[in-house]
Amino acid sequence: MNHSARHLFSLTAGLLLMVVNPARAESQPDPDFHIYLCLGQSNMEGFPGIPNQDRSFQDDRFLTLAAVDFPELGRERGHWYPAVPPLCRPNSGVSPADFFGRTLIQQLPPETTVGVVSVAVAGAKIEVFDSANVAAYAATSPEWLQGFIRAYDGDPYARLVAMARVAQQDGVIKGILLHQGESNTGDPTWPAQVNALYERLLDDLALAAEGVPLLVGELVHADQNGACASMNEIIATLPELIPTAHVVSSAGAPCHPDRLHFTPEGYRLLGQRYAETLLAIPPPKSGR
Repeated sequence: MNHSARHLFSLTAGLLLMVVNPARAESQPDPDFHIYLCLGQSNMEGFPGIPNQDRSFQDDRFLTLAAVDFPELGRERGHWYPAVPPLCRPNSGVSPADFFGRTLIQQLPPETTVGVVSVAVAGAKIEVFDSANVAAYAATSPEWLQGFIRAYDGDPYARLVAMARVAQQDGVIKGILLHQGESNTGDPTWPAQVNALYERLLDDLALAAEGVPLLVGELVHADQNGACASMNEIIATLPELIPTAHVVSSAGAPCHPDRLHFTPEGYRLLGQRYAETLLAIPPPKSGR
C-alpha cells in the first residue's frame, strides 16, 4: 500500500486501522506527508457555491482531514478523504485551502502528499480561537454564530488541536494558514492575539516555529474596493511581531458584490499565492 492510499484510512478508528493494516499502529509519521492547519473565518471556510470545475478535482496526493461530520458526503470527523470541496464544513464552498493544496502538489516531488485540516468560523472575531474565553464570546454572539461555534462542540481551538494531533499520527505539520480579520477590522490588538494563538498552537502541538511558518492572507484588497481593506495595514505588521509570519497579497483577487468575500476566481488566485509564498520560504537550518 503506498503512502497516499494509507492516509485515506481513518486515524481515529484505531481498531479498524489495525484490521486493515496491523502495522499502522506502530508506524511512524510519514515525512513525505505534509500537513497544513487552515483557520480563520468565512473566507477560509469558503463562500458557499462550488463551481463544477472545482468539484471534479481529485488527486490522492491532496487530502483533507474532516474536522466535523459531512453526512451527505459520507465523511466522518477524524478521517482522511480526497480534498474535494467543501473542505471546512458541509455548507461551505471552495476556499484558499483548496487551491493552496492543488498548487503545492504540482510543485512538490511526486512522493509528497499534502493534507489540510480546516477549522473556520464565519463571522467570528479572532477571540473565537481563545479556549479560555470562547464561552463568554459565544454567549454575546448572535444565534447564527453560536450555531457555527457549536459545530465544534463550543471550542473551535480545541477541535483544531484535537484534529491536528490526529493528523500528526500520519504526517508532519509544515505550516499554518490564517485568513481572518474582517470581524476585527481596525483592532490594534489583533496582531498580539494572532501571535498568542500561533504560540499556543506551537506549544500544544510540540512544533518549532522555524519549521512551521504562519501564512496570513490579506482581506479583499483596496483595488477591489474591499469593505475591510483597511485591515490589511494591520495585517502587514505581523512579520514585525512574528518572525516566521508571511503575508499573502490579495491584490487583484476578485470579490463578490458584498466586498467581503472572494469569488471562486479570487480563491483560486489567493490559494495559489499561499502556495507560492510557502515555496519561497527557505527551509529551516535545523528542525525539532
